[in-house]
Amino acid sequence: MELKVKQPQQLLFPLALIAPFFLWGTAMVAMKGVIPNTTPLFLGGMRILPAGILVLIFGIILKRPQPKGWLAWGWLSLFALVDGALFQGFLAEGLVRTGAGIGSVMIDTQPLTVALLSSILFSDRVRKIGWLGLGFGVLGVSLIGLPEQWILQGLQGNFTGLEFEISRLFDSGEWLMLLASLSMATGTILIRYVCRHVDSVMATGWHLILGGIPLFFLSGSLETQQWQNISFDGWLAISYATIFGSAIAYGIFFYLASTRNLTSFSSLTFLTPVFALLFGNLLLAETLSPLQWVGVSLTLVSIYLINQREKLSHVLQNLQTQKKLNFEQLKGEKTRKSEG
Repeated sequence: MELKVKQPQQLLFPLALIAPFFLWGTAMVAMKGVIPNTTPLFLGGMRILPAGILVLIFGIILKRPQPKGWLAWGWLSLFALVDGALFQGFLAEGLVRTGAGIGSVMIDTQPLTVALLSSILFSDRVRKIGWLGLGFGVLGVSLIGLPEQWILQGLQGNFTGLEFEISRLFDSGEWLMLLASLSMATGTILIRYVCRHVDSVMATGWHLILGGIPLFFLSGSLETQQWQNISFDGWLAISYATIFGSAIAYGIFFYLASTRNLTSFSSLTFLTPVFALLFGNLLLAETLSPLQWVGVSLTLVSIYLINQREKLSHVLQNLQTQKKLNFEQLKGEKTRKSEG
């Protein structure tokens, strides 16, 4: 009996699929210690502009074509504004003004927006199982990031004071996280249009550079003491977030997003807070509550349902067809017996 050995590509591809979300999650952990020692707009610029330069150098080494024509640069500029400047700006400002937990909940609900837009624009079939999976994902991320007191009060039907707490969300910066989520979702949709005119690698590099320029400009105009208080460990954290959390993660993400089903691929975003929590537990001794572990489990179930929705839908359809045939066969047998 011959053993079938998987090709290296078959083994590496699943790793490539989850790599951006692993890198984004661990980059969030790396950035936690440096946030109090710098300013948000400067931090946002440092995360993407140097990363864009690295991606461009990589693209030039690979001899990837540069953008040509006003249409290519027009799409690229829009992409840079939305997914570069707006997303990183809202994210950095939001991290300063709110907790990472509730912020990650709002950011990582963006697959719902992607699913809705891609079903309209690209005719991606979400199916009932896919929507069920997206619902599980939002529920799982909510259990991971929302305050446990809110969840327990809601389950007990006690909503006293919750209205006040929820209203405070928009006074403490969570609305910025929501805007970051919408920017990321729109950027994921835009990459399809951008890559019709620009090479995916060069588009990634240029959009990070063009998106970082206004962040540095605003930082220079509105902020002070951007880097004076950053320690050596802080610069290492920024370097990790720039190289791994931006250059490599964005390069892989937008290359795959330009070629794969957007609903399935963007659903993997639900993994980001899972990785952030797990590595926060390992490296920063942050513990997970039982509710958060339930949230992690629901998140994994969500990703399975969304990515296997076509296969599961066919299985359910076949079961329903078989059930209908069995019913008709049983009905026919009863009819024949009654006639006999």
